[in-house]
Parts: sequence; C-alpha cells; structure tokens
Amino acid sequence: MKLQLPDSDITYFSNFLDYENASSYFELLKSTVPWRQDEIRVYGKIYPQPRLTALYGNNNQSYSYSGITMQPLPFTETILVLKTKLSEVTPVNFTSCLLNLYRDGKDSNGWHSDDEKELGKNPVIASVSLGQQRYFHLKHKKLKDLKYKILLEHGSLLLMSGQTQHYWLHQIAKTAKPIGERINLTFRVIPYKKIYLEKSIFFLYHLQRS
Repeated sequence: MKLQLPDSDITYFSNFLDYENASSYFELLKSTVPWRQDEIRVYGKIYPQPRLTALYGNNNQSYSYSGITMQPLPFTETILVLKTKLSEVTPVNFTSCLLNLYRDGKDSNGWHSDDEKELGKNPVIASVSLGQQRYFHLKHKKLKDLKYKILLEHGSLLLMSGQTQHYWLHQIAKTAKPIGERINLTFRVIPYKKIYLEKSIFFLYHLQRS
C-alpha cells in the first residue's frame, strides 16, 4: 500500500512475513541480540534511552544519532535472511541494521527524521516490525497541520525512500495501555566513509611503488 502523502515515498507491506515466521524471528532476536541501553541528553539532562538497541552491519561503519555513536556487530544469519527477503521488494543493498526493542508502552522513539549525514541525501529505510503492533506517527516539517498515523503490524514492512526524510518527522509514541514487546529492525545503507577510501587508495598506491 502506497501512502498518499506529499513530499514522500512510503510503502507499507502488511504481510511481509507470515505470522509463524515473524513470531520465530521475534523470539530468536529477543533472546540472542546483545541489547544495550544508551544514555541521551535532553535539554542538558541525561536520561536512559526509552528502548533497547543494537547495531549490525557488513562494512564496519559506525552510526551516530542523538549524540550516540554505535559500532556494528557482524550480520547474523537471521538478519541476513531478512536482508535477503527485502530484495523481493527493493533492489537496495542494505549495509546496516539498527534494531530497537520496545519493552512496553513506556518505551518510545521521539519525533525525528532519519537524516544523519552517514545515510546520504535521500536514504532508503526498510523497517520490519515484529511483536506488539504500534502506531507509527508522521508529521510534515513545513505543513504543520499535515499529520498521519499507521498501525505497524506483526510481520509488516514500512519502506521509506526519496525525499521523505527531508520533509517528514516520525515517531513511536508512548502509550498508557498495557501492551507487549515489539522489535523493530531498520535496514539502511551507510557507505564507506570517504576518508577511509582515500587512505586505502593512498596505501595501495605506495604499495605498488615499493
């Protein structure tokens, strides 16, 4: 389902994974991922981040957001299987996967855009949801009255691309309802940093001349 929102390219796949497979992936990731809880600074005060996270990748590139810098662990077999399945809906070769574990309704992810410089100009973000369904809120950065929300179901995929991150903010809001756990895998592309490439070229040049 293509979301009919201006200045965006967002597609929702409600049955990206069937119920049985989604449930198996949820249990496996919950028990095997080395979840961490970083601290974030908000208006000069430091708080525990209201969710647990982990970063995986295949090119050893770090990822920074909200004052937090994460170093990736190597892709696991489970994440590689999901990455391969994403090729059924997009040709993008994702290099990194940020996982979030929302333990209950108190865990959240505040308003933000995935517009960090590491992700490039028009990043493609593939977000796989497992476990408890949660509402995904969107609001336009300039058109303040333009808002939208969609329920991210167990086994679903939300694919954001194009200029979406330039014009839209999104969040997973807190809720007072007693709800279960949710795991979210956000696949993205973090290219090799230019400085590393330049160093590699420099090294190969002098190696050939020696």
